[in-house]
Amino acid sequence: MSFHLANIPEPIVILIIGVVAFAFALWVRRLIHRYVTSSSMLLKVDPTRYSFLKNASTFIIFSLAVFLIIYSVPELGSLGATLFASAGVVAAVLAFASQQAMSNIISGIFIVIFKPFRVGDIIETDAGRSGVVEDITLRHTIIKDFQNQRIIIPNTVISSQTIINANISDERIKRQMFFSISYDSNIDLAFRIIVDEAMKHPMFLDNRSVEEIQEGYPKVKCRVVGFLDSGVKLRADVWAASPGDAFELRCDLNKSVKERFDREGIEIPFPYRTIVYKNDLRPNVKQTEE
Repeated sequence: MSFHLANIPEPIVILIIGVVAFAFALWVRRLIHRYVTSSSMLLKVDPTRYSFLKNASTFIIFSLAVFLIIYSVPELGSLGATLFASAGVVAAVLAFASQQAMSNIISGIFIVIFKPFRVGDIIETDAGRSGVVEDITLRHTIIKDFQNQRIIIPNTVISSQTIINANISDERIKRQMFFSISYDSNIDLAFRIIVDEAMKHPMFLDNRSVEEIQEGYPKVKCRVVGFLDSGVKLRADVWAASPGDAFELRCDLNKSVKERFDREGIEIPFPYRTIVYKNDLRPNVKQTEE
């Protein structure tokens, strides 16, 4: 060997380099994690780039360890020289084998640079998958859905999809609440109940601008949006500060509005069906024939 470890058996050298590389990579990841944890909230730094940096640093460290092993072990060095002698074939094979991997790495870099989503964002893909972005690695993006399951999507796949991001610039969200009342019910009373219950909720957000407040624009805008077979369809536009607050607001309003409708005589319609049995028609048919 070319180092002072010439008398150490080659398997031991490989083991030492591997252990040192693993320990160094673990230390670097902990160092980056500690720095991000202590300063990202204070400096309002996007943690996505640091999450990606942790994965990239591990890849670089182990790549350097592999080259160091090849350089340190004569037999592996001779093998490397042989491989480089046939570089054309090797390059073609490696290019074909690593095409997908390199595409994922490049897509991951583009995600970190252009930031269509970041770690911690609530997103939904055009495939219907939704959740919180938990990590962006060199190969894939990890999404934690609302059932606490992990969805692992290759970077090339998610970068080519249409993404709905609830946190990209403004977390405030307008939730459209739909209600149905019977044709005999009082529409204005239903509107007052919906507005009253929405404004009493702690998650409700008054999102009106100064101009809208001066013009008397309502805090909760209610509309008649259509007519159903058995009732009238109403819509209320309710604002919340974040997607999580909007979900709680929607669930609580469904319950409180239903209870108020029951107390104040607003009927929620349901379809009626009349069932006629064929056997019941046969005597009438016989009488008609006679």
